[in-house]
Amino acid sequence: MLLGLLEGALKRVAGRASVRAALERKPLSGPVWVAAVGKAATSMALGAQDVLKGAIERTLIITRDAEPLREFMPPPEVCFGAHPLPDERSLEAGSRLLEFVDTLPAHVQPLFLVSGGASSLIEVPLPGKRLRDFEALTQESFERGMNINELNARRAALSAVKGGKLATRLNGRAGRALFVSDVPNDDPRVIGSGIMGPAAQGPDHIEREIVASVEQAMAQVAAHAVRWGVSVQAPAGRFDGDAARLAARFTHELRLSTSQLCVWGGESTVRLPARPGRGGRNQHLALAAARLIAGYSDLLLLAAGTDGSDGATEDAGALVDGETCARLSLAEVDADKCLRRADSARALSASGDLVHTGPTGTNVGDLVIGLKLPLDEARAQARRHGGRPARML
Repeated sequence: MLLGLLEGALKRVAGRASVRAALERKPLSGPVWVAAVGKAATSMALGAQDVLKGAIERTLIITRDAEPLREFMPPPEVCFGAHPLPDERSLEAGSRLLEFVDTLPAHVQPLFLVSGGASSLIEVPLPGKRLRDFEALTQESFERGMNINELNARRAALSAVKGGKLATRLNGRAGRALFVSDVPNDDPRVIGSGIMGPAAQGPDHIEREIVASVEQAMAQVAAHAVRWGVSVQAPAGRFDGDAARLAARFTHELRLSTSQLCVWGGESTVRLPARPGRGGRNQHLALAAARLIAGYSDLLLLAAGTDGSDGATEDAGALVDGETCARLSLAEVDADKCLRRADSARALSASGDLVHTGPTGTNVGDLVIGLKLPLDEARAQARRHGGRPARML
């Protein structure tokens, strides 16, 4: 059930479908140049091509992972940046984006497609700043568990393209920007550290629209669960803060809730030790939750990154239940030690609880879904309403 709900949510906020719907509602006419930046860049660019087709003269994609490009015509230019730590590839990608903006012909309309991850994937340092300044800031964010608003604001202060500076470079030229948002309040000044936020100086004629957000993903989870006959609680507002503390909050709310399913959206943080192990914030949250629901046969909790990755791993997150800790004991793995070492992936691999989706074509932050239902009843519900087994690994 939980994996099916996650799958449905990811389809609802997929970059391709979201961009396609936005351009169908309000299409662009005439020649178009497309610049797509972020983890969902390829998917978003495909959505633009679905609608604009031959009107697109040039497409620049800046992303993290290589994806099939056979559907594009003409073929796009693709640059790969680094994530979560920027490197020389991020500088090269930033230079290509500047070249895209600076060489826009007078007759074309620029279309910018921005998704989460853009902050690390592109960079152009201000005079006197160096790549090592961005690397140090990112490393500090890991060690302190810095929230996304503070991190992106400090990134923008070092950058020649963020914080509205790229829009300023358009010199008042009209354009359009579509966003798949992974930040609180869906603020274009924060998404991608503001690479297409309002101009820092001068006139700004960019039309901005959020086409996908974690609230939409949460609403899809809730709607799907209700169709399955499951009662739902979906608290308003996005979560943030320490992953272990959030695990305590979510498991407490799940136990006390009069609903069978709770869904939360947002982004947690983990304060990393000097020599961290393997894992990400969602795996850390899930492992912390597993300790708190140990022995509860009717409780399960899924925590996953909507981009299909979690930290420096290829797993989206994990789905834990009341027997996760028992499985860890049988495997002779200490959950507390793994949490202290930020080595949650090791534990969750041993318990068989990792969730692997592969690239999703979106990035709206993280989803946490808690279920309070006896296992036999959950299976019966899924069978009655079209549920099917899903792969976890």
